[in-house]
Amino acid sequence: MKVVAIVGMTGAGKTEAARLFENEGFTRIRFGDVTDEEVRKQGLKLNEENERQVREALRKKYGMAAYAMLNLSRIDLALKQAPVVVDGLYSWDEYIFLRNYYWRRFYVVAVWASPETRYARLSHRGQRPLTEDEAASRDMAEIEEIKKSGPIAMADFTILNESTLDSLKKEVKKTIAVVRRKD
Repeated sequence: MKVVAIVGMTGAGKTEAARLFENEGFTRIRFGDVTDEEVRKQGLKLNEENERQVREALRKKYGMAAYAMLNLSRIDLALKQAPVVVDGLYSWDEYIFLRNYYWRRFYVVAVWASPETRYARLSHRGQRPLTEDEAASRDMAEIEEIKKSGPIAMADFTILNESTLDSLKKEVKKTIAVVRRKD
């Protein structure tokens, strides 16, 4: 069975792409669930500031591959039933960890959209909306501190998501078909 990680900057369309993989029979593992669970466990409100503090604390405790390590058993368990799509692989270390662990069964799909497009989407999203300043700050932190750009640059597939949801769906379905054909 295959593991596909969806990567991209916040607001690029990663979650939508992961849902499309899920609709095509992949089990979806959202790395951010670990953050949400920890925020709730600490009795904090789900918002950008608290989520960032929790992400940084988990990475300080477990290293930059924290989310891959903390989700590995969930991925392995899910792989017994179906291929897996990982929503939210961020750091270079997570990429290296999963690439080394799953090797030829591991594929990375980057979803790309310009900052202007992403920031507009983020300001209107229902869950966890971000202002332009919050989104720009998050971009800088993710690029500089967790090396989020590395997995995007090393993606096996890149999907441009600058227009409609229908366009994204078509591109994701094409990518799924190619991934299914891979050995």
